[in-house]
Amino acid sequence: MREWLNDAIFYEIYPQSFCDTNADGIGDFQGIIRKLNYIKDLGCNAIWLNPCFDSPFVDAGYDIRDYYKAAPRYGTNEDLRQLFAEAHKRGMHVILDLVPGHTSDECKWFQESAKAEKNEYTDRYVWTNSVWEGFDGVDQIMGSIRGGTERDGACAANFFNAQPALNYGFANPDPAKSWQQPMDAAGPLATREAIKDVMRFWLGLGCDGFRVDMAGSLVKCDPDQEGTIRLWQDFRAFLDEEFPEAVMVSEWGQPDRSLRAGFHMDFLLHFGPSHYLDLFREEHPYFAREGKGDCRTFFDLYLHNRELTKGKGGLICIPSGNHDMIRMARTLDPEEMKLAFAFLLSMPGVPFIYYGDEIGEKYVVGLNSVEGGYERTGSRSPMAWDNTPNAGFSSAPKELLYIAQDASVREINAAAEAGDPDSLLNAVKELIAVRRANPALMDAGDFRLVELEDHSYPLVYEREQEGQKVLVVLNPSGQEAVMQTALPETAKLIYAQGGMKGKSTFARNADGRCIVPAASAAFYEI
Repeated sequence: MREWLNDAIFYEIYPQSFCDTNADGIGDFQGIIRKLNYIKDLGCNAIWLNPCFDSPFVDAGYDIRDYYKAAPRYGTNEDLRQLFAEAHKRGMHVILDLVPGHTSDECKWFQESAKAEKNEYTDRYVWTNSVWEGFDGVDQIMGSIRGGTERDGACAANFFNAQPALNYGFANPDPAKSWQQPMDAAGPLATREAIKDVMRFWLGLGCDGFRVDMAGSLVKCDPDQEGTIRLWQDFRAFLDEEFPEAVMVSEWGQPDRSLRAGFHMDFLLHFGPSHYLDLFREEHPYFAREGKGDCRTFFDLYLHNRELTKGKGGLICIPSGNHDMIRMARTLDPEEMKLAFAFLLSMPGVPFIYYGDEIGEKYVVGLNSVEGGYERTGSRSPMAWDNTPNAGFSSAPKELLYIAQDASVREINAAAEAGDPDSLLNAVKELIAVRRANPALMDAGDFRLVELEDHSYPLVYEREQEGQKVLVVLNPSGQEAVMQTALPETAKLIYAQGGMKGKSTFARNADGRCIVPAASAAFYEI
């Protein structure tokens, strides 16, 4: 495990929506540099920066035209190097978003691969032998690019049709289809080395690692993902040898596979088997005051994955959200979000906070799609900093903003939250400080589920590390709940929220059970 991950708390920045310093309506690197002190004051000491490489922005930067060039709308490579250096001065780390599965169709690699004459890029992408042959029924391929090229063949597309799939080979190639190359063929191996070179370049300029987009999808026809696991084990060996402090975080959502593959962290996703949405975003989220939620299935799988990954040296992370899902504030109000953050910041693994979630920034309803965002567009609106024009995001005319802002930014912004001692922002700051002050609550601390029944409250678990034990008791529901676990007489309250504020302990009934106040959180050192 990289040492700096031991107390890491990440802040995810969508660069085009964070802070604009040149009045073009789009955020930039200098804007991020300007706000580094805000991030540090929040308590976050690591940043995940969404894609910032040169791109035509069909998919908001997840369609890369040039892996070696910063997107001009954000600044230059030198600006990005300055961002790394300024973060390091503050004891912070920065990871970039690596997109190894596909490029833009405007990428030089693809333009060369699409030529009829054989060249070093011919096998950089997955092509059939004829433009009339497609990819129906081929695992991990969503579409194709056909026509308009010299080359006779269809090229696999990973997501949008402007994102040709890079070739890492097939785990189980069909012998009847010669274009399905094995993983150890020259083309797939060359692709692998090309991505390593990209990683070398940015690590050499000062970045501290990568969040890897669609990490589990690179090798095709790989139903058990064993080929993909071997692929990433090779990448991990490369990092261990050349950049031993660099980290890899996977967009995989299956930690039993991703951590075995060599990733240092895997964060749970809103799609796949994790039941992450049960916590904050279903019709009846567990952390809603209505008290109709259930997180039993989430914990069944979470504990199963912890057992499978024990001793692997990696971390299972639970984010507040990200750029691909609706904001938490769409389904929870600020008081409910305080209890959600009490959960996020007391669980094992590295916490990830999506920009704006710490102030309860709203999901903007009814927007037209911007740069491939579609329903995700409302979660990518500009950060609300203060009550000046455009909420302090930009001095550009309102109509030039990358994405429209919600009217709530007049009241819900970082400056207003900072000035309110009872705000969500200040609650998040307090929780981060409590986490750091108690070893048991830190990233690698042990975890034991103490009390949770189906469709019931409270949720009780124990964290332990370095000789300290902390009992976490969460009751997000709007009704009192009964904790069956006896609270030791010597238990010391180290954090309280909601109905527990101002109290030193829960009320006890005659048989030793504890009455947990409605909408409350409490951490006890035991």
